[in-house]
Amino acid sequence: MFDRLTDKLAAVFKKLKGHGKLTEAQVGEGLREVRLALLEADVNYKVTKGFIDRVRERAVGEEVMRSLTPAQQVVKIVHEELTTLLGGESPKLDLGGRPPIALMLVGLQGSGKTTTAAKLARRLKGQGRQVYLVPADVQRPAAIEQLKRLGADCGVAVHPSETGQNPVAIAAAAMEAAYTAGYDTVILDTAGRLHIDAPLMDELKAIREKVEPKEILLVADAMTGQDAVQVGQSFNDLLRLTGVILTKVEGDARGGAALSMREVVGKPIKFLGVGEKLDALEVFHPDRLASRILGMGDVLTLIEKAQETFDVEQVKALEKKLRQEAFTLDDFREQLRQVKKMGSMEQLLGMIPGLGSKMKAMKDLKPDDRELKRVEAIIGSMTPGERADHNLINGSRRRRIALGSGTSVQDVNRLLKNFTMTQKMIKQVAQGGKKGKGILPKFF
Repeated sequence: MFDRLTDKLAAVFKKLKGHGKLTEAQVGEGLREVRLALLEADVNYKVTKGFIDRVRERAVGEEVMRSLTPAQQVVKIVHEELTTLLGGESPKLDLGGRPPIALMLVGLQGSGKTTTAAKLARRLKGQGRQVYLVPADVQRPAAIEQLKRLGADCGVAVHPSETGQNPVAIAAAAMEAAYTAGYDTVILDTAGRLHIDAPLMDELKAIREKVEPKEILLVADAMTGQDAVQVGQSFNDLLRLTGVILTKVEGDARGGAALSMREVVGKPIKFLGVGEKLDALEVFHPDRLASRILGMGDVLTLIEKAQETFDVEQVKALEKKLRQEAFTLDDFREQLRQVKKMGSMEQLLGMIPGLGSKMKAMKDLKPDDRELKRVEAIIGSMTPGERADHNLINGSRRRRIALGSGTSVQDVNRLLKNFTMTQKMIKQVAQGGKKGKGILPKFF
């Protein structure tokens, strides 16, 4: 998300950094280009105008003009104003009160409500909540079966709804069932339409009045841009939303919906759907997203992903192996599998400050997730003995491994060369730690 906007803003700031001191005219020209970049990113016109006016007011004042690094000050101001535009603080779900607490997901058909309901259930279950999923969409064929399947995948109970039942009755019965069974959180997956109409709104209002949800969350497709913002306005006017979940963010290169939603709709974005997998739901952090937009990376989210993915005991066991210089191809493969769970390589490397822009500049070095699959296939074609000691792998064994993995001997050679280099690097770091010159990083 925001690839084009990030590139354009980087070009603007690079031009500003070329001047030792900035005049009001130079700042004005830079902001004109920022305004065009925002409009091209499908940001709402009024939102863009207000944003530029606020940045200009600060950027032509003493804060920038008297600074020793005026261009950096402009970037700082843009970052702060972007953070404010996106909502300022990270909003949290309101889960307080007498259980069961109801969370109601609403939105148009095709926005990803059902998948988002399961993703949210999985996240809350991981936080210790007892979650109950409720299929209240009796309009879309197979919606109920889809949620039952997703509930099974994430280990969450699903209410036994049936096609033809009244959605309001389903919601009421589900709340009773959740109370009896001891569930503290109920997630309602409601029906959508291709457009907003009176029957849909009447149904959603009736459910709201019956179950009194703590949260009414709009699930909106980020790829529809300003249409998503207009939908958000309409739903908020009729239902009094408490927040927004933007889905399909990974496919939205412009990002206008994310930048416009908070200011136009007046409700915070609480989560971002960043992929199809059930773990692809991120808490929305305005400051972190502002940093990503400006090419500053997002180290905190990267760390959180690692903490969620890597098991503490596994990390300790691996650290012990590294210190004993006993790191094998089996360990190498296991670490690759753990990294794959965190997301695509391009996405992960893009969170490292400064690396995202370098990756774009060096297109030939763009990470290919298929390479990880090839590496897994090659290691999987080795015998246990070969994985434990790669020095056993001679010419004939390399040919056998290549044939078994559907790769070439050159691919096998490249993997072994990279693995040997990794082992040497680990050995040097470990020895440095023993001599007091360094230490193995705890996160490795």
